[in-house]
Amino acid sequence: MKLAGLKSVENAHEESIWAVTWVPATDARPALLLTGSLDETVKLWRPDELISEGTNTGHCLGVISVAAHPSGVIAASASLDSFVRIFDVDTNATISTLEAPPSEVWNMQFDPNGTVLAVAGGGSASVMLWDTATWQLIATLVVPRPEGSRPSDKGGSGKFVLSVAWSPDGRRIACGSMDGTVTVFDVARAKFLHHLEGHSMAVRSLVYSPTDPRVIFTASDDAHVHMYDAEGKSLVGAMSGHASWVLSVDVSPDGVAIATGSSDRTVRLWDLGMRAAVQTMSNHADQVWGVSFHSPTGGTGGRASRLASVSDDRSISLYDYS
Repeated sequence: MKLAGLKSVENAHEESIWAVTWVPATDARPALLLTGSLDETVKLWRPDELISEGTNTGHCLGVISVAAHPSGVIAASASLDSFVRIFDVDTNATISTLEAPPSEVWNMQFDPNGTVLAVAGGGSASVMLWDTATWQLIATLVVPRPEGSRPSDKGGSGKFVLSVAWSPDGRRIACGSMDGTVTVFDVARAKFLHHLEGHSMAVRSLVYSPTDPRVIFTASDDAHVHMYDAEGKSLVGAMSGHASWVLSVDVSPDGVAIATGSSDRTVRLWDLGMRAAVQTMSNHADQVWGVSFHSPTGGTGGRASRLASVSDDRSISLYDYS
């Protein structure tokens, strides 16, 4: 497995780019790349040439997360202004604006069926679930205080929830917290199941394997990448190699590799069979906030997959994964 650099765009935004995801293709157009920046804008890019397809405004502070609906028709952007903007990808028309208290909107993701948007709740120590038909809040999954913690811990449970991920079957949600724990919920019952431990610092990004709904990969400020059996509550692999915080992780469509972005300015490709980094890409001149895989074929075959990375240096890089 390897990455091959395809294209990089400098000054893609006017400020740091903190968020990236792929918008699925529709009958009318191919897939697009979606980026969010501290310059308060969201941009759409044609994936082969990285040519800008449009700039979306509407936030009054930096955009920290973007998410695409599985249909490819709508997308969401979350900002430090504590608003989530839902918009039509092709027309940029605002469909809904979701409001939360300050510092309670962070990473977000649509469920595999596109019926629910999960939003990491930051200081509220929760994950908020929004119905995509009505845009009403339908549930709040609260992260309980870990056993043995002091009641005097600030913030209720002492958690600050930064990241969220759906399992591929839509039955589980996992979220990563500032204290290094990962919390797993049963979605149908809106029930806390257990914590996964092992990281000593913030879990800024996590993702389920597309080929095994039990497996979660996590990226942490402690410079480690972990692989958990989320049902068996066990840490099955710990990978190290980055020199600093690991800010983002995504798993390849074939489920055999992960990519990570770090504040050490590199993107790394990891072979999950070897549990080791097999390639380091140094395209960026500053910390790498986001990495995102896409399979243009729509299948889980690794052929012709793409990886995108975004950075504080305001650039976007695109790679072939094979």
